[in-house]
Amino acid sequence: MECKVLIDDCVHHRCRALVVGCFEGEVFSDPLLRSLDAVLAGALEAIVDQGEFGGQANKSLLVHTLGKGEAERLFLVGLGKRREATPERFRRAAGSALQALSKAGVQRFASVLHEAGDAAPEVVRATAEGFYLGNYSFDCYKSEPLERSVCEEVTFLTRDEVTCRSAEDVIRETALVCGAVAFTRDLVTHPGNVATPAYLAERALEMSGRMGVECRVLEREEIERLGMEAFLSVAKGSRQPPRFIVLEYRGGKQDARPIVLVGKGVTFDSGGISLKPRDGMERMKDDMAGGAAVLGAIQAAAGLRLPVNIVGLVPTAENLPDGGAYKPGDVVRTMAGKTVEVVNTDAEGRMLLCDALYYAQRYRPSVLIDVATLTGACVVALGTCATGLMGNDNGLKRALRQAGETTGERLWELPLWEEYGELMKSDIADLKNAGGPTAGTITAGWFLGQFVGKYRWAHLDIAGTAWEDKGGGHLPKGATGCGVRLLVEFLKGTLK
Repeated sequence: MECKVLIDDCVHHRCRALVVGCFEGEVFSDPLLRSLDAVLAGALEAIVDQGEFGGQANKSLLVHTLGKGEAERLFLVGLGKRREATPERFRRAAGSALQALSKAGVQRFASVLHEAGDAAPEVVRATAEGFYLGNYSFDCYKSEPLERSVCEEVTFLTRDEVTCRSAEDVIRETALVCGAVAFTRDLVTHPGNVATPAYLAERALEMSGRMGVECRVLEREEIERLGMEAFLSVAKGSRQPPRFIVLEYRGGKQDARPIVLVGKGVTFDSGGISLKPRDGMERMKDDMAGGAAVLGAIQAAAGLRLPVNIVGLVPTAENLPDGGAYKPGDVVRTMAGKTVEVVNTDAEGRMLLCDALYYAQRYRPSVLIDVATLTGACVVALGTCATGLMGNDNGLKRALRQAGETTGERLWELPLWEEYGELMKSDIADLKNAGGPTAGTITAGWFLGQFVGKYRWAHLDIAGTAWEDKGGGHLPKGATGCGVRLLVEFLKGTLK
């Protein structure tokens, strides 16, 4: 899809449809809506008077102009009360408008939705994100095309040259970031028989070559030489060999310490010997969503040419049961030298990540962030509306929360008190890999915290936010690409 910007009067702009944002209680205090109503001989006022539409949030109305206006249709989308308006409202409104128009067969349309927010850059960005993200579809394995047509072009109508140039710059950046989100969504959506550890490594190499990022892929022998027994234990039950993907983007000063991003890359998680229930197990192809988000964030950072150094680490493996699989009761040694008693083979993500986090210390990171679909307990605690946040540095956590508010990928902090560590002590090893039925998200985060050294670190549990079951707005059903926009916003914030 292409988003372009044009200076034109929306009342006289010819198009298949025009998207217009409306605040609750202000439908006819808006000069733009009054002008459109005049062209339609009072039809909009009649619609409002009859209670069919009033600008409430998440409400919309498609109006056919029947030849009275240059736009064949008006799509009125509610933004709620002005004082409650946020970029997320515009993001959702844009996504909803695009999906509704696509279902109606409209593949090209114009929009003045951003004008309801005075065309502020953050509103233009959120609106463009809504259109780009809402236009995503995945039909790679369909023998017939999806019923919903994909939008081809959206024209942002602006008032003057200054607004036009500003909007063009914002939309250009937004297209790059949303392209990275689509890349991530694709990786997560591919089935486990396609998106194996080798496939993930191939896509990382392809992306790095395209974006000018250095990429190395470590195979089993080199992983063994590094002493990553915890990581390798997860892969023992699979015929698919593990990979350790290492990406280095150097956009900052040569001597500047990098930000290191670590992403869990379990391409399919059966639970291993501690087998998961059969219902919903097909979704476990998304257990590499953290690794995919790291790949997407680095693609976006390289596309934007951010002046910062970034290292991406993605340990990737399958977790399957067979005669060679690791078992409950096994004791393995991590790269850090600490021993871990395996009490649950379905607590495999932390086994990969603990070795990757320790490996990350060789870069002397300025910041260390891991992203993982780590615990079902996080879904129980926070549902699908927020990502779990833990860490050892208050400033880092604040910066990530702010990035979450800006992008709509919200975070909620959970404590990492030392008392939770008591649940992770083993009778025969230094640690065990699961702490029992309570505080599962926190104990998993506490476990990871034992492998980050003294570096500033944050853990993001995206188990509930990596996948959308219902679909709507800018989040069509399926993989969300959660983490990409959040991390990019955080990276940009480090430059201020």
